[in-house]
Amino acid sequence: MSKLIIRKVAVLGAGVMGAQIAAHCANADVPVILFDLPAKEGPANGVVDKALAGMKKLDPAPFAARDRVQYVEAANYGSDLARLGECDLIIEAIAEKMEWKLDLYAKVAPHLKAGAIFASNTSGLSIEALAAGMPDDRRSQFCGIHFFNPPRYMPLVELIPTAATDPALLDGLESWLTTRLGKSIVRARDTPNFVANRVGVFSILAVLHHTQRLGLAFDEVDLLTGPRIGRPKSATFRTADVVGLDTLVHVLGTMQATLGGGEQADPWAAHFRTPEWLQALVAKGALGQKTKVGIYRKQGKQIQVLDLQLQDYRDSGGEVFPDVEDILKLRNPAEKFAQLAAHPHPQAQFLWSIFRDVFHYCAVHLGDIADNARDIDLAMRWGFGWAQGPFETWQAAGWQAVAGMIRDDIAHGRAMADVPLPAWVFVRDGVHAPAGSYSAADDALKPRAALPVYQRQLYPDRILGEAPDDRGETLLDNAGVRLWRRADQDAGIGIVSITSKMHAIGDEVMDGMLEAIARAERELDGVVIWQPAPFAVGANLQQVGEACRAGQFDLLEKMVAKFQRTSMAIKHAQVPVVAAVQGMALGGGCEFAMHAAHRVFALESYVGLVEAGVGLIPAGGGSKEFALQAHALAQRAAGGDVFPYIQNAFQTIAMATVAKSALEAVQLGFGRTGDDVLLNAHEILYAAIRRARALAESAWGPALVNPAVTVAGRNGIATCEMMLVNMAEGGFISAHDYRVAKAAATALCGGEVDTNRRVSEQWILDVERAQFVELLKTEKTQQRIAHMLETGKPLRN
Repeated sequence: MSKLIIRKVAVLGAGVMGAQIAAHCANADVPVILFDLPAKEGPANGVVDKALAGMKKLDPAPFAARDRVQYVEAANYGSDLARLGECDLIIEAIAEKMEWKLDLYAKVAPHLKAGAIFASNTSGLSIEALAAGMPDDRRSQFCGIHFFNPPRYMPLVELIPTAATDPALLDGLESWLTTRLGKSIVRARDTPNFVANRVGVFSILAVLHHTQRLGLAFDEVDLLTGPRIGRPKSATFRTADVVGLDTLVHVLGTMQATLGGGEQADPWAAHFRTPEWLQALVAKGALGQKTKVGIYRKQGKQIQVLDLQLQDYRDSGGEVFPDVEDILKLRNPAEKFAQLAAHPHPQAQFLWSIFRDVFHYCAVHLGDIADNARDIDLAMRWGFGWAQGPFETWQAAGWQAVAGMIRDDIAHGRAMADVPLPAWVFVRDGVHAPAGSYSAADDALKPRAALPVYQRQLYPDRILGEAPDDRGETLLDNAGVRLWRRADQDAGIGIVSITSKMHAIGDEVMDGMLEAIARAERELDGVVIWQPAPFAVGANLQQVGEACRAGQFDLLEKMVAKFQRTSMAIKHAQVPVVAAVQGMALGGGCEFAMHAAHRVFALESYVGLVEAGVGLIPAGGGSKEFALQAHALAQRAAGGDVFPYIQNAFQTIAMATVAKSALEAVQLGFGRTGDDVLLNAHEILYAAIRRARALAESAWGPALVNPAVTVAGRNGIATCEMMLVNMAEGGFISAHDYRVAKAAATALCGGEVDTNRRVSEQWILDVERAQFVELLKTEKTQQRIAHMLETGKPLRN
């Protein structure tokens, strides 16, 4: 097959999943036609129009920027089917009813253009049965494509071929989904619920079973099944409320219908039933978050939870038994599981039981549902947010020891099913090794997919037991920064990685960055600043707080001056410096990125100058960079007035606004229009190395230090103050908020100078540094810093 080119996508079905899949295609600069039924009243496209309007209100937002919605066109099956001929990929995402899907296929098939891919977004229906609804000559271009909700944020997409699916087409689609939509792909077999939902839903069933068996409360279980065991904060029952209890009942019903009997009968089928209490909640319309009541509800400010013993709601609380808490803190997984299994407390028995039964289930079904154990582990990480998949958790705890514990529990009737562990379990020491992951179907280790697209991921998500990543050649290493290179990628491009906790920027990071850039200027052609997310969370507040308490304000002034020198060294280096940004880039981290010659963003980059939250202003050159932007924009505008371009920056800094995507970061001025935005965060280092090389080979030269920046001066400060007065009188900001915001205005406007005066960049740096240090001396800013360090939350005082 030649290179797959997808110029336009059609999505059939404007429900929750269909609409958000369309939104994510728009995030990737792929135009979309979103179809649904003609509206019964009003405009024919009313159903789609309503879905698009609804997505603008969702949080987290499906669209990465507000303007993305314009790239989704509304259409309906009544009058617009001919437009399917414009589309290279059609994703069907209507309700999970086989007869509805087949009926739609018959209607749309005549309108598809030759070579177009048709994929069904189903969470568990048979792909072979669906393919039977397509004309014979189109079945080679048909497959299953299962996005996870919400599609923008959940990495996993399962691709499910039929016997007739063109293998080259599937490779092309996997590559496109990976690099264009930023997805993580698992090839699934055409078995009920595929991979992630098959294991994930069974995991929920195990929790339901053992919760009831051991008489535990729902909030107690959520304390146990969240971050303490490497699962999302919403744990089990809160997640059920978020997903929708009716949806959970539907999924359980699907498992019962497809796996409850016949040839595909599952040994655990006796447990594939909906508990009576869950049926009762759904029957009375208590469906969870969408109806504001489910397993949990909110009464005023109090969260309440359903108590089955009381047959009523009570205040949510619960606690973890001290012994169990201590066991969960153990670093040695083997010791942890052994102690959980041996401890008599119901919480310990619960935790061992849910792990044991999932291990048992995955071992028995590995050969049926997945090509190899890695696919199951990654599916659970990417689709359900688990920190580790079931097989790597088992392997970390000692494969044979845990296998023996499971075998004993099966023999004594303690497991949920009496089917024995497969023989292969007892002849191996694990399923993951440097050579690959175990395939039960082929009784062999399978390496990762070798598609060329994966060469762009220099540091993919790794499974326990895999070969370690190439750490490259270290050129410099200090307490806060490592300068290194990957000669296999480009020996002339250095990589600077911040190594401090959360990549906070303290003295040691600034020293390391200055030394790294100086060495790069002598020995290299370019530099990339990259480390795994977060990019950097800002200045080291611990160092700042300690200096404040000691009254070392001269030291703090010198520290800020060094921060400014570091930012300027990044901007004016004699080799191009490219920032590869993913995750949070806040405060000083944002300022480092702003000063780079170029930025390569992952779409999910959350960027902002947030200093106002601790009673400060940007002083690492961030205020100066916004003043420079205003100057440049004013030079091209009639009249040359800089203040209109300062106003937005002032609001952004004063409100500590954080961009919720890389696209928003560029719109807010934290990046530039020509910056790269990649949807797959695993590709940004690869792209940044090549961007640095391209700059080095072009006519690139470092930015000149501007000696004549037009600033808004006193009039600009006064205009900003007028906005602040109104906010203060309305009770929207405190007196200290006012002071902080005025300091921001002063820095942005170049200080108390005449309007439209020309000043140097250093002048603006001096103004922002002076304002920063004066704020540090105030009691209320010191209180905000202390509160942030103690609680991790901002203080309004």
